[in-house]
Amino acid sequence: MKMKGKRLDWRFMMAGLVIMVLLSSGILVSDSVHQGQMPLRFEISFTGNVASEMAALGLQVPVTGRLFVIITKDNSSEPREQINVVGVPFWGKDVWNISADQTIAITGEDASAIGYPLERFADVPSGEYYVQAFLNVYTTFHRADGHVIKMHLNSGAGQHMWRSPGNAYSRTQRLHLDPESSGTIALSLSEVIPPNQPLKEGEVLQQGNYEDTEWVKYVKIKSELVSEFWGQDMYIGANILLPKGYHDHPDVYYPVIYLQGHFPGGWAPFGFREGDFYDFWTSDEAPRMIAVTFRHANPYYDSSYTINSANVGPYGDAIVEELIPYIEEHFRIIREPWARILAGGSTGGWEALALQVWYPDFFGGTWSWCPDSVDFHHYQVVNIYRDENAYYAEYDWVKVERPCCRLPDGNILFTIKQESYWERAMGPNGLSGAQWAIFEAVYGPVGENGYAQPIWDPVTGKIDHNVAEYWKENYDINYKLQQDWSTLGPKLVGKIHTATGDMDSYYLNEAVYLLRDFLESTIDPYAEATFDFGPHRPHCWIGESPARPGEIMTLTEFILIVADYLTETAPAGDDTSSWKY
Repeated sequence: MKMKGKRLDWRFMMAGLVIMVLLSSGILVSDSVHQGQMPLRFEISFTGNVASEMAALGLQVPVTGRLFVIITKDNSSEPREQINVVGVPFWGKDVWNISADQTIAITGEDASAIGYPLERFADVPSGEYYVQAFLNVYTTFHRADGHVIKMHLNSGAGQHMWRSPGNAYSRTQRLHLDPESSGTIALSLSEVIPPNQPLKEGEVLQQGNYEDTEWVKYVKIKSELVSEFWGQDMYIGANILLPKGYHDHPDVYYPVIYLQGHFPGGWAPFGFREGDFYDFWTSDEAPRMIAVTFRHANPYYDSSYTINSANVGPYGDAIVEELIPYIEEHFRIIREPWARILAGGSTGGWEALALQVWYPDFFGGTWSWCPDSVDFHHYQVVNIYRDENAYYAEYDWVKVERPCCRLPDGNILFTIKQESYWERAMGPNGLSGAQWAIFEAVYGPVGENGYAQPIWDPVTGKIDHNVAEYWKENYDINYKLQQDWSTLGPKLVGKIHTATGDMDSYYLNEAVYLLRDFLESTIDPYAEATFDFGPHRPHCWIGESPARPGEIMTLTEFILIVADYLTETAPAGDDTSSWKY
């Protein structure tokens, strides 16, 4: 803001008086605040030691990325740990080629800075706050399709930018903020998030690095398919839970449950740790199977959605043609389709169904729990084929904002517009690393700028029906089944098992109803699919307990169900007894 004449002089004369009043009242004035009657402004420095730490971790320096300022009144955790759709205010802007000891400003007049849930600094109520700066680091990709784009390369924390190794942050400061008079606040990016364990010679951050245990083994391989797509070395991995007696029975080969979902980090499949499931898995009662979760975080999200995509890359083929064969070569696994079972919830529910549908000859059955939208007539609550706007249901005189997340009693937690605006502040062009971004990246075409073409305008919510048509022809699972049932049907009979709560938190049950309606109408062949809708149940219902009517199925019960299924569906003459010892 420019100030002229006597108004400028008055502001400078008042500066000393303001300092005296603050000191005499007992309020601590941080050294980082340049006092004066000036509008709120943040200046964020990037130190040389931080640049060196980033380079040592294999990140690109000078740094291009997204710079944030975060404020909160809650000091129970760092501001960066309080970012959520219903979380604390923050502002983000892209920065390019930041060198050591360079300073970047974020001001209230900065049109490139996007805020959420407050749009402007002027909207900040005067008061005491805890303030932090944060930098999400990007990598430059020269993709095989000719596009050069900048995105955050997963560095061992999926795509959770606020805890991703290599990203930088400032120490939290307690400050009095007044958008009209706080002046310039200096913050220093002095800390770098470390990896889960120090890198050893030849290791990279991608997909994390974990130490094997007695029960859990970790693998990571370079994917030639995904590397070619992204124009640099790209890795995928898996966490492998072994059955009891695996090392004592060297001649036994085992079926596998491929459990789909978000980036698991170092967690074992099924959250294997001390407790009921641990006691069951390590007991003589448990069927002997191997369980596997994939680590396939990518520049868009903490999961690839296990399918080939114009924006994300050929992760479906990478998993089926590279990762699973590698696992089968290094562990004693029955290398037959009937012995490869899929399961997963939410993101993993969509993945478990998609892998079975796109690779019907490779897998022997799927349990898809509370899957993301399997029919885009209900993309949560939006019909992308008919509706004109994703943010509002529009009538002659009224616009009603569409909900995104609800409680089982019907209360709304937040809306589609709010979550979309939250993601936009974290990073436009799908750089948020969050849910709407990966949907658009997986399902959509490549835009002119090299990033995913949005299904709707991120500001207005207006739906692009040309993009919707692309989604339908390529990734609407129910539509694909309907179009290709004559060829897919014979390969999927009895293999699809779906469960969801009828009050799913994200309205995902609505699309599952459409899938059920089609599969139950099939003939020649009849699908023999099963569906379980949990009454008044939220995200993520995985099916009713066979022993406790009305209660959710336990993982122990699920393992027993899968063991029976494998026994019943294995081809005649195949071994279904040795792995039960």
